[in-house]
Amino acid sequence: MARVAFDQSAREKLAQSISEIEKDTDAELVIVVRGRSAGYRQVDYFCGALVALAGLLFLVFSPFTFHERWIPLDAVLLFVIAAWLSSRSATLHRLLTSEKYRAAAVRQGAAAMFYEAGIANTEAEMGVLIYLSLVERRLELIADRGVLKAVPSLDWNHALFEFKQVGKDPDLERFQTALRTLGALLARHLPATGENPNELPDMPRFEL
Repeated sequence: MARVAFDQSAREKLAQSISEIEKDTDAELVIVVRGRSAGYRQVDYFCGALVALAGLLFLVFSPFTFHERWIPLDAVLLFVIAAWLSSRSATLHRLLTSEKYRAAAVRQGAAAMFYEAGIANTEAEMGVLIYLSLVERRLELIADRGVLKAVPSLDWNHALFEFKQVGKDPDLERFQTALRTLGALLARHLPATGENPNELPDMPRFEL
């Protein structure tokens, strides 16, 4: 799902989906969409250093004449420009980091958000976090103990697999389809009793 798709309209659509799902289940869903879960400064510095080195070699060995006084400044300028351009490129961040690094960053970000957003503090332990990270193209689904006790592991793992597939190539329509499937699963195993108050906001949290 491109970042441009995560606008106020998308937030309202997803919030409406959550509201409809929670009418039929005691589970409480929270959606968090982040632009990135990891810091990629090392990638930016690497790109900056590589371009600066290439520029320096060109200035030193070029048949053209360059004033020696400006060579260090040119190298620094090339480093800054290349590092800045790298910081704007999700593609470079994915290409120059390992899948293991990105996966760990998303898992860590999702785990932290599970507690930060209060999902782990619901009275009946019915919170569910759907955490999508765009640069890494990964999605994590974390449920509290009350949900995991009620939903058979086979069904939960199937829902988890479907969401992770959406995370690899995010699209709003596919995201909503997976959300509705999850809602039906939760309604089947955790039907609404009217005794569980809505403790978490329906409006998704976008940090882009």
